[in-house]
Amino acid sequence: MKIQNPALPGFNADPSIIRVDDTYYIANSTFEWFPGVRLHESKDMVHWKLLPSPLSTTTLLNMKGNPASGGIWAPDLSYADGKFWLVFTDVKVTEGAFKDMTNYLTTATDITGPWSDPIKLNGVGFDASLFHDNNGRKYLVQQTWDHREYHHPFDGITCTELNTDTMKLMPKTAKTLYQGTDVKLVEGPHLYQINGYYYLFAAQGGTVFTHQEVVARSKTLDANSFETEPGDPFITNFDTPDFYIQKQGHGALVNTPGGEWYYASLSARPWNHKNESAYDPRGWSTLGRETSIQKVEWDDQGWPRVVGGHGGQVAVEAPKDAIETDAPLSHSRHDEFDNPSLDYDWNTLRVPFTDHMGSFGNGELKLVGHYSLASNFDVSMIASRWQAFNFDAETKVKFDPFSYQQMAGLTNFYNDKHWSWIFITLDENKGRVIEVAENNRGNYTSYLKDDAIKIPDGVEYVWFKTKVRKQTYSYEYSFDGETWLEVPVTLDAAVLSDDYVLQTYGGFFTGAFVGLAAVDYSGYDEIATFDYFDYKELNDK
Repeated sequence: MKIQNPALPGFNADPSIIRVDDTYYIANSTFEWFPGVRLHESKDMVHWKLLPSPLSTTTLLNMKGNPASGGIWAPDLSYADGKFWLVFTDVKVTEGAFKDMTNYLTTATDITGPWSDPIKLNGVGFDASLFHDNNGRKYLVQQTWDHREYHHPFDGITCTELNTDTMKLMPKTAKTLYQGTDVKLVEGPHLYQINGYYYLFAAQGGTVFTHQEVVARSKTLDANSFETEPGDPFITNFDTPDFYIQKQGHGALVNTPGGEWYYASLSARPWNHKNESAYDPRGWSTLGRETSIQKVEWDDQGWPRVVGGHGGQVAVEAPKDAIETDAPLSHSRHDEFDNPSLDYDWNTLRVPFTDHMGSFGNGELKLVGHYSLASNFDVSMIASRWQAFNFDAETKVKFDPFSYQQMAGLTNFYNDKHWSWIFITLDENKGRVIEVAENNRGNYTSYLKDDAIKIPDGVEYVWFKTKVRKQTYSYEYSFDGETWLEVPVTLDAAVLSDDYVLQTYGGFFTGAFVGLAAVDYSGYDEIATFDYFDYKELNDK
């Protein structure tokens, strides 16, 4: 078997990979999307099964009002003392001099939970990980934030001992292990004990096309005692612009039962418009930051090296002792909303799905209209990741608005400033109509306006479809579910990419989603009923 990168396509950033016996687990960032932390398991590193997210209650995670791309940054999953340990950061400020955040710790004896109530650790910096020393001591290792405008904001990698009796950090033990190199922006640390050394893996260069991972090591955990791996960075694609995979860096190391080594890192697959250079801009990453896995070997000086060179490979040899895992490689799915709970692929913004947002079961999803999709509060939407460049998604919706302030339909969404949708609303002259609108850098555009499509009298349900074709996407509608009519609007998919959002906004970490939404900013809570949702991946080239 071969691992085809990205191993976890679509928005699956900042992987933390571990092995427990013969099973591998990966935890990924989820930012403002609820539930918090995405988990997968596998026995072969090729096929990955999606697990319940650990942060599934407001006791464990409360992100109400968090900014876009705030929330859960770079969770760290580890296993020690017969249980799973999960360290996660909830970031409340993303723009400006400050990164207000809190780091928490929760544990569980089973990967599917229940997870313990979170313990507050500190707010020193993000990307915190827990290191379990062979001598029984435990340390929190983290990026350290400096708000002072006359200092670099990334102030090295700090190590602080955790008192295992009180489960509190001991601030007076804090020390800076590593300042990184001149590339700067050192973050995402993970510590390992291998062959008499402490190895520190850390990301640098920012999570863009200059991204990289470096390795440093030391015989001790003394301050500033770590030396950097000589030669090229451990992994980067900054100097491999023609490679299919880009942005590799931040990640974690794991070994197999048979003694092989692998490294899981974030990555991206940018594309270009036909009239653009493939180098500048290097491209648009609409699927967000994904997880790739590379094989690692150790040189004769005891340094880890990526097999095939620091740019990595698309097809990677799976572990020799891999146990084939029963999980599909395609993410196509169909949801009739018959189950008493939403499946694991669905996400909501900042808060869990509750009766306030709507209900589901018995073959339908009801969404109660609240604030607009431009809000950071009270948004009635369920959405799932784009996990392929080319796909069709469709739904069937019933909605009877009595005001143009009421809307319901199918959306492609990045964040509150970047999204579009096709929806039912009210026109004072035509009655119920279909409109397509886009929010681009916070600027809202209605595309049909006076030509909004009138819904014939007597039509109860309207079918909506979006066709995503890598560089562009469009919307269609039907009044019978068989004859589809295309709305004459072609939208640029780049608007829903990390790279586009980065040009004007500091939070650019999540990738595009497709979902179902209802809005009633008049405050009368009009309800939309969705009959099903279908997501079908196509040839992904």
